[in-house]
Amino acid sequence: MFDRFARVVVWARAPLVAGWVGVAVAMTMALPTLEEAQTGALGQLVPAGSQALEAELMSAELFAFPLASRTVVVERDRDGLEPERLALTARRIEQANVGRLPIPRQPAGAYGITNAIPGLAFAREFRTTAVTSLLFGGEFNQVERVDVATEYASALQAPPETSVGVTGTIPARAAQADIISDRLPLIELVTVVLVSLTVAIYLRSAVAPLVTLLTIAVAYVVSVRVIAVGGESIGVSVPPEVEPIVVALLFGVVTDYGLFYMSRFRRRLSEGDHPKDAARRTAAELTPIILACGIAVAAGSAALVVADLGFLRAFGPGMAVAVLIGLVVTMTLLPAALALAGRWLFWPTSPWSRSREPSNPGPAERLIARVVRAPKRTIATCLALLAIPTAGLAWIEVGNPVVRELPQDSEPRQAYAELAQGFAPGVSAPSTLIVAAPGISSRRRNLADLQAVLTNQPGIAGVIGPASSPAQDAFGVVLSRTGDAARFILISQTDPLGADAVRLQANLRARTGDLLEAVGLNQAQAAYAGDTAILGEIIQTANDDLLRVAPIVLLTVALVIAVFLRALVAPLYLVLLAALSPLAAVGLAVAFFQGVLGQPELTYFVPLAASVLLISLGSDYNIFLVGRIWNEARRRPLKEAIVTAGSGASHAISAAGLVLSGSFAALALVPIRTFQQLAFVLAAGLLIDAFLVRSVLAPAVIALVGQRSAWPSRQLTGTPPAE
Repeated sequence: MFDRFARVVVWARAPLVAGWVGVAVAMTMALPTLEEAQTGALGQLVPAGSQALEAELMSAELFAFPLASRTVVVERDRDGLEPERLALTARRIEQANVGRLPIPRQPAGAYGITNAIPGLAFAREFRTTAVTSLLFGGEFNQVERVDVATEYASALQAPPETSVGVTGTIPARAAQADIISDRLPLIELVTVVLVSLTVAIYLRSAVAPLVTLLTIAVAYVVSVRVIAVGGESIGVSVPPEVEPIVVALLFGVVTDYGLFYMSRFRRRLSEGDHPKDAARRTAAELTPIILACGIAVAAGSAALVVADLGFLRAFGPGMAVAVLIGLVVTMTLLPAALALAGRWLFWPTSPWSRSREPSNPGPAERLIARVVRAPKRTIATCLALLAIPTAGLAWIEVGNPVVRELPQDSEPRQAYAELAQGFAPGVSAPSTLIVAAPGISSRRRNLADLQAVLTNQPGIAGVIGPASSPAQDAFGVVLSRTGDAARFILISQTDPLGADAVRLQANLRARTGDLLEAVGLNQAQAAYAGDTAILGEIIQTANDDLLRVAPIVLLTVALVIAVFLRALVAPLYLVLLAALSPLAAVGLAVAFFQGVLGQPELTYFVPLAASVLLISLGSDYNIFLVGRIWNEARRRPLKEAIVTAGSGASHAISAAGLVLSGSFAALALVPIRTFQQLAFVLAAGLLIDAFLVRSVLAPAVIALVGQRSAWPSRQLTGTPPAE
């Protein structure tokens, strides 16, 4: 079947190349890009059935106004805000609540607070800072909210000595999208240079990089358009974080497959084949291996579709679509280009003058020979080496510091820093505790006792509640007008989206029932709302997704390898080996970012997304290496086949590992902490996989298991003795 496929590709080489280029040009002209399909919706981040979101809606219904703003305007003057300034701020808040602001579009409302109030527990300075939280209806998207907030900040008419800025979750996400869009061309340029240099050096050619880049360009253009159109057609917002990862993934994967094809094509030419015959034989021999590699990567990425978080459900299939399109383009366009270019592909060198796979024993062959002679000692040494970075997982902390991870010069980060000077950082996104029971608003003494207890809880800088209101009437701020609910506004001492705040609130939530009973409110029902509560649910859902998705990814990859090898034993230990690199890479990231750099946490989705990608991408090397060993084992004893095929494949695996890790390392050019962490984990994991797990540990395990690897088939038995 693959021989017929190769004949068709070589026969139609010119129409195939021209056709793919035409498709890419047509899609560029007619279809939207990923950036145009991004809406920035926050709903994808909230797990289905979120109790915190339900509490947020309940708070909006029971009380006079909601607290969830996520768009905050900060005014600060280190020398002190004059009374006239504070009066103007109060007047603007009043105008916002009646729809009479002197700006084109009106928010739904606003509320504010200033540290000019004497004795405010969560104030760090006096009369230096005022914070206005703007409220919006559902008709405003992310960009429109930021625009209105910016116009509101201008309407405050602040003098030059007063700093005015916009911060919050929504402005931070909008700033992230802008930064990603601005840095994407640089990522593409750096990755192009990396791919070009690697291919040029590995193949000693000036033409091969151009063919590789043509294949990547077609795959990238088609992929991003298909993902954008697919997301729009099913109503799924494409996360801004997807496009840089698509770029890195496609550049790395297509280059890997291209290196496999071109390396074997050169070998055929060096053996004297005509270019057309060499292209046909290369395509027929490697296409099943490349197909299995691509399907394994795509299937592993697509397993994220079972995640509960909408962000991950969009992330996984997007990666799978990109890989499948890159696979189809590579399997058709690249062999056709090989047949068209012929020997000119390796200009200025002569492909028939030397082979990159040495016939004499080299360092790789000597290393694998030692591995095969002592597999148990090799396995023990490798596992010990991998255990060292993996130990870092014991100290992992996760959060989503969407504001703090921005560059220092971004407006949301600067405004947050100004806010944190005048107040405890929790003012940027206060949490809400709703306590509900019939007639509870009349039990002011019990509610005051609860407020005092909450104020003394770890991590709480201050609480606004019924005890903060001297009036006996229920105005709908902290006491519902129905008299059946009370609202406590909790201000955290640290970033409300950081790991510390999430952990402390989880502990508080677990003890809330006991606290209510201690103050005589044991019949009341409690619910938490706010960004900290939502993030806690997101992190818990992500942890549950990891336990759910990881086995599915491993099983999916194992099934692909089992079908490819027609064996059941080898896939089992190969997927177990695939899990070692992600564990070591994430543990190493914990040690580097939390230990060396002193960052409080990793972004919550980095360990899960990176692990899925590493397991999936590691299957490339699995299939390529084991496929070569299986082929060699048909002609020689298994241990000799491991040495011969392992050393022969080591050059391609090393080059592919460097390209793929370099492509993902380029993500660190985005000056956002999440991308830097993701780049580190993926690059480190791929290097560990390529140079330790696949090149040393996997051959040792295959040698130790021996012919049983092929069970229930007998592919590795009855081989002829070595000549």
